[in-house]
Amino acid sequence: MEVKLENPQIKDWRGYKGRPFLISGPCSAETEEQVMETARQLAEINQVSVYRAGIWKPRTRPNSFEGVGSEGLKWLRRVKQETGMLVGTEVANEKHVYEALKYGIDMLWIGARTSVNPFTVQEISDALQGVDVMVLVKNPINPDIELWMGAIERIARAGITRIGAIHRGFSSYEKTVYRNQPNWQLPIELRRRFPDLPIICDPSHIGGARHFLHEISQKAMDLNFDGLMIESHINPSKALSDAAQQLTPNDLKELLSRLIYRSPDTSDPKLLDVLGELRQQIDIYDDHLLDLMEKRMKVAETIGRYKKENNITILQSLRWDEIIRKAVMKGKEKGLSPELIDAIFKAIHQESINHQMKVMNNGEKDPKEKK
Repeated sequence: MEVKLENPQIKDWRGYKGRPFLISGPCSAETEEQVMETARQLAEINQVSVYRAGIWKPRTRPNSFEGVGSEGLKWLRRVKQETGMLVGTEVANEKHVYEALKYGIDMLWIGARTSVNPFTVQEISDALQGVDVMVLVKNPINPDIELWMGAIERIARAGITRIGAIHRGFSSYEKTVYRNQPNWQLPIELRRRFPDLPIICDPSHIGGARHFLHEISQKAMDLNFDGLMIESHINPSKALSDAAQQLTPNDLKELLSRLIYRSPDTSDPKLLDVLGELRQQIDIYDDHLLDLMEKRMKVAETIGRYKKENNITILQSLRWDEIIRKAVMKGKEKGLSPELIDAIFKAIHQESINHQMKVMNNGEKDPKEKK
């Protein structure tokens, strides 16, 4: 059964202080003094909607700092009492949910390692039945939009109405400049499928380093994301977890001051006319691309027939490597990124293989596709 999300606009959420809906605070609650002093400095900025701090921090390797546990929830409660900011933390199981709610936590988020597991998400969803709390769902570690959507839908079925998504990037075996690959097309697709769903960007976990945070935050604002989750610490170099990606509250204030906020639409009739004409041109070019793709696949099918008649395998690795190499070089000359060329040509290559496979099987689909 499909779940229809009926979220109020994020501007109607408690704690909203204007765009972006800002969530900030340390990666981990380390000491009561650190939590409180960071909170006091962030409260002075008067832009933070929710103060965040990790309480339970199971790490990739077991010898790292893994959080202070439920004791830290008392510190978050004190933050709320003394600064008036709402407070939030990550929950990874139903016990965490019960503990957080007991201490009056206003916002819970489900981490990337948890959202990948439907069993755990369902347990959290069951624990949230009948509760009025904000819940955000981070994207799974791997780029699987169905898993992301499924986690959101499970939370919605618990009766939670203030639901949002957090885009924190995706793990990749290949090393890149960022800690996690942004794969911006996935949150864009999520927005297409759930138009009313608030989406928060987490530049800290995408970038993994302070010097990337502004550019990632600006891109999120340019893509009309609803908010940002940026980690802040009174002394980032001494942080017990993710030291490289945290900002001081003053540095956060400076970053926010440099962001440019653009309107998602316009009422200027002249601009609308210009945009309309340009979009018509894009529609024409898209039609041309589809026509060219059809012609290319017909050629691929012809090649498949020759391969079949001469008992040659479909995959020719050397030929494929040469195509990619030349395409990347030509694309660079035309101002196109290697990432774009790689993604497009891999998709085209896979489609060509699919067409040749049908030819190899006398017009029938690959037997694997029948299952």
